[in-house]
Amino acid sequence: MPFKHTLLALALGAGILGAAQAATYSFSGNTSGAPTYDRLIETLDIVSPIGGNVNYNSLIFSVDASGDYSFASMASGSWDNFTFLYSPSLNPAAPLVGALVGNDDLGDIGGPGGSSGFTYELTAGTQYAFVTTGFSDIDFGAYDNSISGAGNITPIPEPHTYALMIAGLGALILMRRRSRH
Repeated sequence: MPFKHTLLALALGAGILGAAQAATYSFSGNTSGAPTYDRLIETLDIVSPIGGNVNYNSLIFSVDASGDYSFASMASGSWDNFTFLYSPSLNPAAPLVGALVGNDDLGDIGGPGGSSGFTYELTAGTQYAFVTTGFSDIDFGAYDNSISGAGNITPIPEPHTYALMIAGLGALILMRRRSRH
């Protein structure tokens, strides 16, 4: 009988631990041909003299549980990536505004490409932007990113995405009305 209780306790413990595991949101992108801005240095207090006019991509998201979240970026190829976290978003015309944390190198793990990332405490319901960019204007390319933490990570479509969805819905309604007549 004690053996059954031990197995039951272990199973219950594993179930509880499994429920507490961190959520991960992974995504890929490419900064080649992306918009540009003058990126900050890692201390977030000035714009970099060599980080001017660098390509970037931004993922706007929120989380449903407050706590520490880990951000990781792996560049494909040989370009040197750089990542930042902003709240509520990155304004390319004012890169100092809303910057929370940045990182250039985690050590080139996993190959010849760059790696970047950090851990930061996020607040549930707050909007954030995870920005992937390059060290200089010659650093751009494909990347694989991930965000891991206690809660669900939910991407928030940018306003132009909503505009495209509304335009598409309007076109469908118009086509349907024309087909009825």
